[in-house]
Amino acid sequence: MKALRKSLFIFVIVAVMIQKTAMAAQHVVGGSQGWDESTDFKSWSSGQTFKVGDTLAFRYNPGLHSVVELEGESSYKSCDISSSVNSMSAGNDVVKLNKPGTRYFACGTAGHCNQGMKLKITTVTGSAPSNQAASSTPSSSSAASFRISTPFFAFIAATLTIQITIVFLL
Repeated sequence: MKALRKSLFIFVIVAVMIQKTAMAAQHVVGGSQGWDESTDFKSWSSGQTFKVGDTLAFRYNPGLHSVVELEGESSYKSCDISSSVNSMSAGNDVVKLNKPGTRYFACGTAGHCNQGMKLKITTVTGSAPSNQAASSTPSSSSAASFRISTPFFAFIAATLTIQITIVFLL
């Protein structure tokens, strides 16, 4: 009986971890266009809700672009990439949004930031799934369906956990 309780406890912990992970969203910056100078990042980001635990995925051609995280609003407005907090150039860079607040990103290629290749996001706290439906790209429909189905799977995981707990306690 002791081993059964220990197994049940481990199962509950795993189910809670799966549920929490399922609630996080990955935002592909710029939708299907990715991190590119032809994308309107201000418009794209205005349709998104960025929450603690979500991630930003910057997808681009390495060598043509890079991602520079800027230290503040003044660097963002003036496109001063010399005062960077972080710099990435792999072409598929993921940034974890681990705390609430505003973050600023720009392309490190000369002239691209001034052409609008920059992004300002505000991360908020919250437990509801993030909104990804406002991305104006065809591939965002798959992100939207993931967003819609994620709460369903989280609900199923929680329901199964409760049912199994009741069965083992009887």
